[in-house]
Amino acid sequence: MIRTQISLDEQAYREAKTEAEHQGISLAEFLRRAVAAALGGRRSAEKPWMRHAGTLASGDATASVSVDKVVYGRGRP
Repeated sequence: MIRTQISLDEQAYREAKTEAEHQGISLAEFLRRAVAAALGGRRSAEKPWMRHAGTLASGDATASVSVDKVVYGRGRP
């Protein structure tokens, strides 16, 4: 991952920060997702399923256990 610095006007910063908090993620993660969404499927040619990675959040820290039960018929070890 590459670290970078950006400048936002005060209103954009406040709105982005508020939305990130609403989604339960950091401002940095919100901005990464916004950039990924703006770039669309440009990187998805290699792995088409990756265009959806990280786009959903349930807020449930144990959600992966439920997914494993549904997909694999078992909980995570």
